[in-house]
Amino acid sequence: MLDNNVQTTSHSIQGTIIEADLREYLRKVYNFMAGGLVVTALTSYIIMNTPLLHMFFSISGNQVSLSILGWLILLAPLAMVFYFSSVIRNGSSSKAQTVFWIFSALMGASLTPTVLLYTGASIARIFLITAATFGAMSIYGYTSKKDLSSIGSFCIMALWGIIIASLVNLFFSNSMTNTIISIISVFIFIGLTAYDTQKIKAMYIQSSDSETMNKIALSGALELYLDFINLFLALLRLFGDRK
Repeated sequence: MLDNNVQTTSHSIQGTIIEADLREYLRKVYNFMAGGLVVTALTSYIIMNTPLLHMFFSISGNQVSLSILGWLILLAPLAMVFYFSSVIRNGSSSKAQTVFWIFSALMGASLTPTVLLYTGASIARIFLITAATFGAMSIYGYTSKKDLSSIGSFCIMALWGIIIASLVNLFFSNSMTNTIISIISVFIFIGLTAYDTQKIKAMYIQSSDSETMNKIALSGALELYLDFINLFLALLRLFGDRK
């Protein structure tokens, strides 16, 4: 009887420690993600309000065109994602963190042409809608007992379809196709937010030490960051007020 009580107490203490460590891990994930969003917003704001704007972009009425530097800035985040993945596999957590902040800044620069097209009030409104939607789906992903792998796989396949459709539509510039792509994108990134949250929670068991935990937390933060940004952009294209 005494042994059973000791075992029960031991399991209870162990469960409490694991739960506390899990909360610390998730706190890191969301802190990194929130920090990335702040860096992105600040970078975009600085570019829009300094002479840097004219180094990267040329504005004529409601039209924004890119200089050579602008095109480099636009494409740089994609290259940084691949580099970040390499650093996560082979580099240190401090290097991965540096790459994450650089990526966030480059994203802020690359988003500037899009942000310039919309009013500040509508950007703030869409941001709040995005934050509320993202938060609700992230909570669902964290608390759900249902395995969301099938939803995640479907959303990833649909995302590739959207990417291909978007590239094709660059040559046709069909506004109806853009609207359909934006609507589908909203549902894709809503699903991915829940799936990625559940996956990031499950990834906690892979963190054998603090160095590994930091790298996994950064990797998870990047996934959630991209879910948030893409959901925001899709909603902005659908409901944002153009200048």
